[in-house]
Amino acid sequence: MNRVLVVGSGAREHSLAWKLMQSSAVDEVMCAPGNPGMAQLGECVSVNASDANAVADLADRLDASLVVIGAEDPLVAGACDAVRSRGRLAFGPSAAAAQLEGSKAWMKEVLLHAGVPTARHATFGATELDAALQYLADSADLCVIKTDGLAAGKGVIVAESMGEARAAVKRYLSGEAFGEAGQTCVIEERMTGPEISFFVLCDGERAFPMACAQDHKRVGDGDTGPNTGGMGAYSPVLFATPDLVEHLMVTAIVPTLAEMRARGAEFRGILYCGVMLTPNGPKILEYNVRFGDPECEILMRRLESDLYAHLSESAAGALQTPIEFGDNCAVGVVLAADGYPATPVKGDVITGIEHANEIDEVVVFHGGTAANPKGVTTNGGRVLVVTATAPDIPAAQAKAYAAAKLIDWPGMHYRLDIGSQAVV
Repeated sequence: MNRVLVVGSGAREHSLAWKLMQSSAVDEVMCAPGNPGMAQLGECVSVNASDANAVADLADRLDASLVVIGAEDPLVAGACDAVRSRGRLAFGPSAAAAQLEGSKAWMKEVLLHAGVPTARHATFGATELDAALQYLADSADLCVIKTDGLAAGKGVIVAESMGEARAAVKRYLSGEAFGEAGQTCVIEERMTGPEISFFVLCDGERAFPMACAQDHKRVGDGDTGPNTGGMGAYSPVLFATPDLVEHLMVTAIVPTLAEMRARGAEFRGILYCGVMLTPNGPKILEYNVRFGDPECEILMRRLESDLYAHLSESAAGALQTPIEFGDNCAVGVVLAADGYPATPVKGDVITGIEHANEIDEVVVFHGGTAANPKGVTTNGGRVLVVTATAPDIPAAQAKAYAAAKLIDWPGMHYRLDIGSQAVV
């Protein structure tokens, strides 16, 4: 019996569980800790996902054939290592390999040693404030300030002025912004050009390209307001041509995997490459070691091949099943809580999810939700992701926004231009 345990509670994990349920090889999907949407697919059980041994203990108790770790925190904490030490398959990188996301400074070091094109940068620790401020002063252009450690997608400041850059560096290195996670920061040159999310499935040696998507990070229409974890995405990206994908595989992915093996940290799992198409060619902004959110949701809507086969083969170090995506297009719109991204309001009752799901080719994935006697309520910043597929982006947009209009709670907000960059 193939029982899959999906670890996480967001819309990314909901979409993975949803797609795994479609595999003929999967008998049961269980989720930990899950959410009200995932509870409709399989049993949800409590777990501290950041406790690696607790995850491994749960996998043993459930006799899971495959454990799929959704988020970065448990990966960096070594959840895959703990599960593998018990003789079970775990989809995701080891703690050593997860440092590609766990430490931006380490990731930049890997890129430099591998010869992968990336932004000019420098790294500074908590005792190097004066040197960091001098580096800013010596920079000809505005900079991007990144906290070294995990910051739930909120650790990047694209400075619009020297004053903003200086303030960000002071807040990071003092620990005011993210505590110990921010007391080392990376200062990068500010590159320009379209940005894409490129996903590659890896088994330690081999790498199979999956698909590209384009995320919308800013909270407001027209890319205005503060950065968020992502307000929506679409796929495919028309300018992400087969030639571009091949170029990225040769110049970035293959050398990165080789460098990781040389460091004794072979990479298994999904490698999420943030790519900027600069006037001087494609450059890697950063690597993440898990599916993006909300990109994962729309990729799962387009994937036609067997997700269980892909994830289990990656976990076993034996990729072989070809990855197939449909010709359809997908758009995902994030519905956010009042106050997001700064101080999202929790506990508001959500209405209309079931009506949105009744629209043809629409699937609503739960992100920050909870269940109580009053019904499904908001329980995070990015509450729901409304996804729709259609033959083209405009049609998928129309479906997604028609579905979003059927959902409501006090203070709900969302962008109205998700996918508009792809509409000519």
